[in-house]
Amino acid sequence: MESIMVFFELFAHNPTILRIPAGQTLFREGDADGGLMYVLSAGNADIVIGNRVVEHLQHGGIVGELGLVSPGPRSATVLATSDCEFVAIDEARFQFLIQNTPFFAMQVMRVMAERLRATDRLMPVVEEV
Repeated sequence: MESIMVFFELFAHNPTILRIPAGQTLFREGDADGGLMYVLSAGNADIVIGNRVVEHLQHGGIVGELGLVSPGPRSATVLATSDCEFVAIDEARFQFLIQNTPFFAMQVMRVMAERLRATDRLMPVVEEV
């Protein structure tokens, strides 16, 4: 829990807060990349691919980081399951944090690695021929 709080403190003074009511989406799978990642500062949300919930986000969770690392359409939908507040991080702030805060860079890489592992687990096993 302590590492989440230290991680979240990096965004405490960011003025760009998006409020998303329960049942609404932050963004949808296939949307054009908005050039922003988000940190969930209040509430709970689900990451949905297709019609499958692949992750539950809680305080301090990040989403949208893939679009800052490799621009392209959004790969998932983020659905608020309660009233949420997200801190928006643009590319300039993201680059600053990556370059100046090794802890932040490692956290982003860990999130991406865990999501890749989770996606791999959802893939059907293909038998070798």
